[in-house]
Amino acid sequence: MTMRTRKLIGAFGLLTLVIVWALLAMALAQSALTDINGFVAAIYYVFAGLGWVLPAMPLISWMSKPDVIKQR
Repeated sequence: MTMRTRKLIGAFGLLTLVIVWALLAMALAQSALTDINGFVAAIYYVFAGLGWVLPAMPLISWMSKPDVIKQR
């Protein structure tokens, strides 16, 4: 698979990951975290906002692999 194809697939994958992550974080905040104080809510939103980075790292690493050059 060429790097260009991996980047196209990865871009759609990252977009999907961010959208699903945001929807799950919002659903959790609205259902389970309604009766907490502001400081705890702020900590939750910081971790929920940055949490998608860890699952995205392997995808970005895969996207940036160089092409395999075939030798004859």
